[in-house]
Amino acid sequence: MLPLDPLPNLIDQVYARILEGITDRTLPPGRRIRQNELAEKLGVSRQPVSHALHLLHRQGLVAESGRKGFEVTQLDPSRIGQLYEVRGAIDALAARLAARRVKADAAGRAHLESALHAGCATDSTTPLALLIAFDVDFHRAIYRLSGNPAIEEMIAPQWPHMRRSMATVLAELNYRNLAWDEHETIAAHILSGNANAAEASALAHAQSAGRMTEERLQPPDKAA
Repeated sequence: MLPLDPLPNLIDQVYARILEGITDRTLPPGRRIRQNELAEKLGVSRQPVSHALHLLHRQGLVAESGRKGFEVTQLDPSRIGQLYEVRGAIDALAARLAARRVKADAAGRAHLESALHAGCATDSTTPLALLIAFDVDFHRAIYRLSGNPAIEEMIAPQWPHMRRSMATVLAELNYRNLAWDEHETIAAHILSGNANAAEASALAHAQSAGRMTEERLQPPDKAA
């Protein structure tokens, strides 16, 4: 981890850097986080690190461990399955609304096309953190194109957990290709204004991703 610039939003920067480490597994589940060590690595005082860790604790991304310590929480397969179940319904609604609005929102259409192009241009050398960022950007482009800001507002608090779950399957090259094939299908239906097909493909994508992620997170004896 590189030292951070001492800007006014230091807590936000520290939070983002720790979250990035949790997401891309630089800080894997179970890893103990010591505030002094982390503050030294980031080149900041303990105060912003403490504030950032308490924010992450409230989100369930780290848990208290020992005296003034924290550790990265484990991903709960059943909880991830529940999140994808809800996300499937939200993504389906967003895709339907986006398809209805696509002809009237040139900027939203361009954002979706750009997000799709960026994701489809990835390959086996693309860093995991960037793969996750492209995936999130694609879905956010659909949320914005839907014209309903409540959709993104509702899903936003869950993105840290979803990013962690994405890392589980996006680390597999075969799934990366499958995910973007499905994204292309969703985008094609939205861009053509086919609301029913857009809704169905978005729901199927979320359900498939949820099943695969939950399976990957199961202990070996349960997954067998």
